[in-house]
Amino acid sequence: MIVVVDERELVTEGYNSLFGREGIATASFGPGEFGEWVETVAEDDLKAVSAFLLGQCETGDLPARRIRGRSNAPVIALAEQNSLEDTLRLFESGVDDVVRKPVHVREILARITAIGRRAQAMEPNYTEVGAMRIFADGRDPEIDGQPLPLPRRERRILEYLASNASRRVTKSQIFNAIYGIFDEEVEENVVESHISKLRKKLRTKLGFDPIDSKRYLGYRLVV
Repeated sequence: MIVVVDERELVTEGYNSLFGREGIATASFGPGEFGEWVETVAEDDLKAVSAFLLGQCETGDLPARRIRGRSNAPVIALAEQNSLEDTLRLFESGVDDVVRKPVHVREILARITAIGRRAQAMEPNYTEVGAMRIFADGRDPEIDGQPLPLPRRERRILEYLASNASRRVTKSQIFNAIYGIFDEEVEENVVESHISKLRKKLRTKLGFDPIDSKRYLGYRLVV
């Protein structure tokens, strides 16, 4: 999920729509409400955020400073004009990148991926579970070196399980990461349907079910 912060509702609605077309969940805030949210949101909800996108925020306290106190997710600022002074100010506030508008959402997603790749330069961008290799960059997983095509939601659930392989994650955590914490149009139980389909495909290819589930405790990959 990407969090968009901008004082103009028309702008946040536009990004919500554009990212939605790419299959990316978003949550949008004005600068004032965002400050309160980022300081009080539950830790598990915050872990569902893959990046922060900061637009026009005419406030003295830049949102990036509050983000850094709670999250290491990439922070990208959108610049309205080419100003060296403004760019330096944004970097000093803690953002990871400054992008001048207009910019396509695919470029923003590519920059988010690049920031994450640099942060994890010494770590592999995949998790191996037996014969399965699960990538963290949107590629389909591989089994015995062969790609296993998956629908977007199932692939992202598998990626999320892989990124949290050392612990169990609840249905709510998976839903928040895949659909966003404010999506009221989709029922949380849809996660069970996605996981059921995913398990069937993995079991057919692997010969075993790599997703362990415990009632009330959640899901985890058997690694």
